[in-house]
Amino acid sequence: MKKMMMLLMASVLFLAACSGSDSADGGGGSEQDSNKVTIWAWDPNFNIAALNMAKEMYEKENPDVEIEIVENAQADIVQKLNTGLSSGTSKGLPSIVLIEDYRAQSFLQAYPDAFHDMSDSFNVDDFAEYKIAPTSFDGKQYGLPFDSGVTGLYVRTDYLEEAGYTLEDLQGIDWNEYIEIGKKVKEATGKDMITLDPNDLGLIRLMIQTAGAWYMEEDGVTPALAGNEALKQAFEAYKGMMDADIVKPNSDWSQFVANFNSGDVASVPTGNWITPSVKAEASQSGKWAVAPIPKLSVEGAVNASNLGGSSWYVLNGDSSEAAADFLGKTFGSNADLYQQLVTEIGAIGTYKPASGGEAYEKADEFFGGQKIISDFAGWTEEIQGLNYGMHTYAIEDIMIVEMQNYLNGKSIDDVLNDAQAQAEAQLK
Repeated sequence: MKKMMMLLMASVLFLAACSGSDSADGGGGSEQDSNKVTIWAWDPNFNIAALNMAKEMYEKENPDVEIEIVENAQADIVQKLNTGLSSGTSKGLPSIVLIEDYRAQSFLQAYPDAFHDMSDSFNVDDFAEYKIAPTSFDGKQYGLPFDSGVTGLYVRTDYLEEAGYTLEDLQGIDWNEYIEIGKKVKEATGKDMITLDPNDLGLIRLMIQTAGAWYMEEDGVTPALAGNEALKQAFEAYKGMMDADIVKPNSDWSQFVANFNSGDVASVPTGNWITPSVKAEASQSGKWAVAPIPKLSVEGAVNASNLGGSSWYVLNGDSSEAAADFLGKTFGSNADLYQQLVTEIGAIGTYKPASGGEAYEKADEFFGGQKIISDFAGWTEEIQGLNYGMHTYAIEDIMIVEMQNYLNGKSIDDVLNDAQAQAEAQLK
């Protein structure tokens, strides 16, 4: 009997080895690949650059682990993940994947068994609280929070001065005050206050999070559009900008960047990840500053918000332990790495123990000597946490159409009521 058991175990091991030998590129599914960690991410100048720094640090202490970084467009990652996970196999999938926080719950709730529980791989309390809800599910921590989407109001101080304002006048303002300042700036300089893409409602997301509100109820499932006071005020502020004629439209990313690099707009309210694009126009050095983001005039609203941001996830497989170890010892606990990220690529993480280091306190001459990283780190601590749920972009597709209806004369209550009905029908 004992001999038969030994033969049976040997057969199982042999079959396991054979079945793993044809694992597709990018996967970590075979026994022999348990020390090979493959990572998918987008943006070579930001996320990929950060991974390469982490890889270099980790491999010095862990030479037996091979880290392979594969660049993919974010849309391609979403498609490949959905295709692979829905097929029920990890073949061809990576060990680690970067997922935008707005999309995370759609994966965690649809494929909970596909992701490795990271609860014991790092100290959750070391990270900004607002990043925890999107990266956890059913009491388990699956995502290791990465970059902060903390927002700020990038502003041309020379245009402000022409209109009779200083940076101090932008501290603690709401969106209605922002519009009034925009009118004066346009009158004094001829420059629009903001550039907007009508097919991108990122500004609406940014606005409502200042009030701790979202498109969904706290359960992340039930649409919360009708009667949503924060959303109503955000729509009214958006229309107020249009009606005040302080908006320069754009239709894509390149036009968006060109509109402020050319000096055609006076401010850019968005995530801190725009800093490299602002600084790309070297001739404007000393003419920019960053103020706290305006807030909605809803009770409990703060001058801090989030736009974008992403986190790291480990897929279950033979390399999951090595992958979790890599993340835990780099992005999960290495303060020196975060100092390097800030210094070399301007990436602001959400790892709180690193937020007071030398790199965070450095003055930036492009922004008139302002310590913008320190300011962003402070605002990060004020961001109100939300459960984004699974349907951010599905609801936003509805909202984009209804925004145009609102701008064309439809009442705000009818807009939000109709959007609610469409969302409830679509998300059944």
